[in-house]
Amino acid sequence: MLEKLDFIEKKYNELTERSMDPELIKDLKEYQKVMKEHSDIEPIVMKYREYSTYMEELEGAKEMLYEKLDDEMKEMVKEEVKELEENIANVEEELKILLIPKDPNDHKNVIVEIRGGAGGDEAALFAGVLFRMYSMYAESKKWKIEVMSSNEIGIGGYKEVIFMINGKGAYSRLKYESGVHRVQRVPETESSGRIHTSTATVAVLPEAEDVDLEINESDLKIDIYRSSGAGGQHVNTTDSAVRITHLPTGVVVACQDERSQIKNREKAMKILKTRIYDQMLSDQAAEIAQDRKGQVGTGDRSERIRTYNFPQGRVTDHRINLTLHKLSAIVDGDLDELIDNLVTTDQAEKLKAQ
Repeated sequence: MLEKLDFIEKKYNELTERSMDPELIKDLKEYQKVMKEHSDIEPIVMKYREYSTYMEELEGAKEMLYEKLDDEMKEMVKEEVKELEENIANVEEELKILLIPKDPNDHKNVIVEIRGGAGGDEAALFAGVLFRMYSMYAESKKWKIEVMSSNEIGIGGYKEVIFMINGKGAYSRLKYESGVHRVQRVPETESSGRIHTSTATVAVLPEAEDVDLEINESDLKIDIYRSSGAGGQHVNTTDSAVRITHLPTGVVVACQDERSQIKNREKAMKILKTRIYDQMLSDQAAEIAQDRKGQVGTGDRSERIRTYNFPQGRVTDHRINLTLHKLSAIVDGDLDELIDNLVTTDQAEKLKAQ
């Protein structure tokens, strides 16, 4: 571990020096790359320097024990040695976590896709509950939300809703939300008071940036058509809806929420790029699936990850066997306790694998 830390500190010093080079600032893309790498490893270097300081102090304190000291002074030095050893042990644990390979997408914005699953209208209503839950969580983090595409059922639910969350580290917090979410409750549409079980699927995709992939216009088939469904008087009067097909992968995205064809096209392209990028990441993950077996991670989207039981007011995350009796708070966007536990479990599993 110390060899690795020495190498990282050396790299940090090189990057610090390079960032001051006037020639580098002329190349904005390269400058941003250098500054990002510098800021990524800075917490490790600062923690390593703290560790080195404690080690030097410990060496000095231990040497003092060989000197002629009165009993009171000796006890004070022994106490200092004990305290320094505890500090070193704590910093070592922190360094182990900091050295876990970072997900390169953690800093990114996300596109979240929620779809009603089994359960008809009740599933669509539950999709609406999840959309509200993530929206409120995003607001609590001061992140910006933008609906990209939606298919409402008219009673407050969604067959599908796709939205973007802009905020630093959004993916690092929300990536564990991908999967099947199950709800157990008495439906608003049910008069007999029987508890129904419905599902909705959530997919959290890191936003594809221009550096991640390039799409050739010649690989796109773009169809323009008239909007349909809810949306006001402009619906069915202008050709503003856009459907884009990426021919090499077969990925299709349609957007009709905006009145402007240009805006619909921009949103559709953003979703398309993100889905293709996600497909690339999934293919890479499949290659190393054996290494990730059993990890919390950002696993199979067909996996049932969580149950929201309204009659008992509880939420259970099945991946980590965690049950919290605070359903009302959770559906109002209080997700941090759940997410913190998922992050901790993921880190622990990655530490074991190191």
